[in-house]
Amino acid sequence: MIDNWKEMIKEKINKKTIGIILIISILLIAILSVIIVYYNNGEVREWIDKNVFRKEVMQDNVSTIELKETETSNIYAFNKYIGILNKNKFIIYGSTGNEEKALEVEVSNPIFNSANRFLVMAEKKGRKLYLITDKEITWETEIEGNISQVQVNKNGYVAVVITDTSYKTVISMYDPKGTLIFKTYLSSTRTADVAISNDNKHLAIAEVDTSGTMIQSNIKIISIEKASSEPTNSLENTYQGEADKLITNIAYQDKNKLICMYTDGIHIIENGQDNILINQENKKMIFQSIELTNHAIQIEEKSSGLFTADSVVDIINTENKAIKEYTVNAVTKEIYTNGNIIALNLGTEIEFINTDGWLVKRYIAKQEITNIVVSNNIAGIIYRDRVEIINL
Repeated sequence: MIDNWKEMIKEKINKKTIGIILIISILLIAILSVIIVYYNNGEVREWIDKNVFRKEVMQDNVSTIELKETETSNIYAFNKYIGILNKNKFIIYGSTGNEEKALEVEVSNPIFNSANRFLVMAEKKGRKLYLITDKEITWETEIEGNISQVQVNKNGYVAVVITDTSYKTVISMYDPKGTLIFKTYLSSTRTADVAISNDNKHLAIAEVDTSGTMIQSNIKIISIEKASSEPTNSLENTYQGEADKLITNIAYQDKNKLICMYTDGIHIIENGQDNILINQENKKMIFQSIELTNHAIQIEEKSSGLFTADSVVDIINTENKAIKEYTVNAVTKEIYTNGNIIALNLGTEIEFINTDGWLVKRYIAKQEITNIVVSNNIAGIIYRDRVEIINL
């Protein structure tokens, strides 16, 4: 009797266990099927992005920051904030549009640069320079000459390009506490861009010499440690670009990779070698960018009909050189990049995609979009009377 009862209980438990395993298996198969379809079917992915993940946002249905139409404001996105500079006051707003901090600065015509939680701000063609960490001014200084460019790395080291001195260009380097580490001087070339390595060990200078019959672009690599004690003996390497090839931008990425953007392609300098990363020959390229985390992009316009064209975004991983493709059924008017975010301005829509090639958000407006600001976490759509906030 007892044995029969035990067998019945055991049989019920086994049936229940089998039932649970069967339900879990069916759910896993269903989830896997949805994932496979999502990855491989564009129409299904579009529907899921819009109706399930709610990636599509409409104008007037987001948090806003009100602007006074009679005032000229300078707006910048950094970290998880949007900053608005007006009348020497830099007001920092959070993701909901609430004011979180107001900083007094002696800047009216700013140039900005940011990395991680650091923001460097300077007066363009002026002398004032500030480093802001999160929402506080870490240090400020006044330099000799006129500031033309600023650069900050993810650890708070700052490089400042100065013109209108006895030299053609002076580059000053500061540590995160605002201490001047060194100055380097260029007597005959102009600086196209500067970059500070993520390990704080190198300063790269992209310079352009226009004194000859052809443009000559060069990249100099300076040891920051050597420059702090022996500025005249700090040059570690010089990479000479091809004749008549104009360099426009440089950026350090992880493992000391230096990405160099020319008007006709993108190079990568690593392990002492200068190699082509992207070659734009025989392509109708409309945009390219290297201001991303361990990636570079190029956007090619391809005809899709008699009067229509697509934008094909190639996202190149600078670590393994793998390429991911993202296609938009429209011509891209402008691009904005920061961290892992790529923003494509399509006129009345903006598609925010990530470096994995997936849609993050789609913003749809009622009128032409002319200006936006983007960080890795937040974007601001700028109108005459307001800034609309998109959380990424």
